[in-house]
Amino acid sequence: MTPGPKDTARAAGGALLVVGDVVTDIIARYQGPPASGTDTDAAIRMVPGGAGANVACWAVHWGCRDVRLVGRVGADAAAWHERELIASGVRPRLVVDPEAPTGTVICLVDARAAAERTFLTDSGASLRLAAEDWSDTWLDGVARLHLSGYLLFSEPGRALVSLLVASAGARGVPVSLDPASAGFLAGLGVERFLALAGQVDVLLPSRDEACLLTGVTDPAEAAAELSRRVPLVVAKQGADGALVARAGAVCARVPAVPATPHDTTGAGDAFTGAFLATLLTGAGPEAAAAEGCRAGARAVARVGGRPPAAG
Repeated sequence: MTPGPKDTARAAGGALLVVGDVVTDIIARYQGPPASGTDTDAAIRMVPGGAGANVACWAVHWGCRDVRLVGRVGADAAAWHERELIASGVRPRLVVDPEAPTGTVICLVDARAAAERTFLTDSGASLRLAAEDWSDTWLDGVARLHLSGYLLFSEPGRALVSLLVASAGARGVPVSLDPASAGFLAGLGVERFLALAGQVDVLLPSRDEACLLTGVTDPAEAAAELSRRVPLVVAKQGADGALVARAGAVCARVPAVPATPHDTTGAGDAFTGAFLATLLTGAGPEAAAAEGCRAGARAVARVGGRPPAAG
């Protein structure tokens, strides 16, 4: 499979710019079900997270030498998040919110075989990233722009997305989007999301997100349907790999890499980061999706949504 026109034009390299959420994850791994009204034994860790930040870190881990991140955090944890991102090789531009605290997500992970997780989310400052925070110079040297779908779940974020898509389009920079959350998507509304998603080059939904956005239950049909609206759809299927769709048809089924899951938090972000890093080498979508599956397998074997720190 060959890259599209924008991909081939920029295949020689350049920076990846990620705009999205930076949050603090509190991960509680337990052997379910939790005992109501009393104690349940759990292993609890606080780690840096956020879909946008995770994608940026995994892109560096997968070999992208210039990864930049724009996000908004509270003063309470700004210095810590900046240090953690720099340690992972990311070049952060964090806007410090004078009022709202850093977003926090409580990740409840069932430590049994599936290691599935439930999120309790306080988005905090992350949903306050706005057009006023943006500088068009941040696109200088950028070969690909990636947007976290969490931007779409606030009015300031939606205005920023419209600005970013227009600015990137004026420079010929391809734009990818990860829907981020089936739960938040349902609140936003499918048609509202699709109107915004129709402006990007690549859509990277999960299985649940693709089915929600199309109203069909078959993952392949959902990916194919979405590819009638977006030039390239790469639908993440977890343990079933990934589907690559163009022009209303699935053109590749990429198998998963076997893994023993410990925590599925951030697995989709790992896929996306590796996928984008591989695209920037000039590889086609199917090869990039295969790398994404490798990264996803590596991610579920770890606790937390980030790869090991650089060095």
